[in-house]
Amino acid sequence: MTIILLARHGQSDWNASRRWQGHADRPLTEKGHEQARALAARLEHIELDAVYSSDLQRAADTAAEVARAQGFEVVELPQLREVDVGSWSGLTRAEAEERFPEGFARWRVGFPGWEDGESYEAMTERVLDAVLGIARTHEGGRVLVVSHGGPIRAIHAAALGLDVHTYRRLRPVEPNARLSAVCYAEDAFTELCPANEIDALIERDQAERRSAAARPPTPAG
Repeated sequence: MTIILLARHGQSDWNASRRWQGHADRPLTEKGHEQARALAARLEHIELDAVYSSDLQRAADTAAEVARAQGFEVVELPQLREVDVGSWSGLTRAEAEERFPEGFARWRVGFPGWEDGESYEAMTERVLDAVLGIARTHEGGRVLVVSHGGPIRAIHAAALGLDVHTYRRLRPVEPNARLSAVCYAEDAFTELCPANEIDALIERDQAERRSAAARPPTPAG
């Protein structure tokens, strides 16, 4: 089993002002930096094999706090970026509703409201391709992926066997710097683990690794 720990980036300036970001490269606030340091402290007892991140600075800077504590360099992947919201980037909810009332109504029921930018399906495809690639690279290991609200919901949906639109209607976006996890086995995501169950998941994984290490090796062939 491979464990993919997931974390949304810390608070950015546009999170604080409740604006859509998409691919806009916004910085962390001081609160965001504090959240990143808290995430690093939360993970300091968990051995990681690698730290991956979206290449947008709010995610990369969050990941860097964890990577420094673990002695890694962050591997930045553009495929882990947030969904591209096109002309909605920089808008508040009130501004989007006023300018694009029909699109805003679509967005409220789980679909993209923007006419330009990127569909949730396209975002999901690129994100899942990237995370499956990470899982295959570190098969049987444990890695951290720092990304954004949309991609993390897409990964959660895949682990639950749901489409991204259904999951968006069921669950709010993950809070900044919130930790969750999915498990990977036999080339598929098999389990979603919320924040309050991660320590139990890691403990179970450690026990399985110790048990496997104690067994005699199997013959080659």
